[in-house]
Amino acid sequence: MTGGSGFVGRALLGVLRARGDTAVALARSDAAERVAKALGAEVARGDLDDEEALRAGLAGCSVVYHCAAKVDDFGSPSEFERVNVVGTENVLRAARAAGARRFVHVSTEAVLVGGPPIVRADESWPRPVHPIGEYARTKGLAEERVIQANAPPAFATVIVRPRFVWGRGDTTLLARLVKAVRAGQFAWFEGGHYLTSTCHVRNLCEGMLLAAEKGSPGAIYFLTDGPPVEFRSFVTQMLATQQVVPGSRSLPRWLALALGGAAEGLWRWLPLPGSPPLTRAAVRLIGEEVTVDDTRARRELGYKGLVSREEGLRELIAP
Repeated sequence: MTGGSGFVGRALLGVLRARGDTAVALARSDAAERVAKALGAEVARGDLDDEEALRAGLAGCSVVYHCAAKVDDFGSPSEFERVNVVGTENVLRAARAAGARRFVHVSTEAVLVGGPPIVRADESWPRPVHPIGEYARTKGLAEERVIQANAPPAFATVIVRPRFVWGRGDTTLLARLVKAVRAGQFAWFEGGHYLTSTCHVRNLCEGMLLAAEKGSPGAIYFLTDGPPVEFRSFVTQMLATQQVVPGSRSLPRWLALALGGAAEGLWRWLPLPGSPPLTRAAVRLIGEEVTVDDTRARRELGYKGLVSREEGLRELIAP
């Protein structure tokens, strides 16, 4: 597994340990190694640039879960390329050389950002010619590499696309929302009154395991918690588990898109340190309806989405 010390990787390592599976996690730092070992994984030291370390770590592994990615809203195009595209190519080559038979790639609905609004999209929805943002662009290119590498029966590749991954242990999405509200920097877009799909992290793990066992070679599967929910209602419930109230301030979507585009330009051409406070991709992903259809995963894999939103929210409250 790559990305074993991240939110998704930690959850998957826990599930694999509970099943009694032996897992090997790639770790590029002492901190990542400690996390993986605490979750019962064996550790292979190295990173996505080190094909020798990848091959050594993959020796004897039958399934590869590629969870590692650069997921920032903004940044150097070359760095996104290095991690998301070249890193995926390296893991694919190492997996084939090591004799792995299944490769499950964790992608995202963000690969569709740049086309029409993502409303009830299924796996046939075309990726845009001009994706918005380096994350969307490079994750789309990584999907291409994964599909090109598909060569069953010796080496079968499968892609899963969760939407809005959340759950206990998340140190990114929920933490950023809480920080923004507490700093007085949070606003809804169009009041937040539109639908969104979501995917609890353990439901993502369920889908990944099923994709490894039953996924059609070369296939893509959306994964969700079930029917969509109103974005404002769901985010308000998430924040309430942290004793945070988001308020009612709201921006028109057109203004948010204009501000995001202007901020990207300033950060790119001046340049300014860090990341802009708002990007067009972020507005497209959380400022309008984004709903996806996971019928294919339910039909072909037997995916159920076993963790309900209600259960997931209760877990966020628990100490």
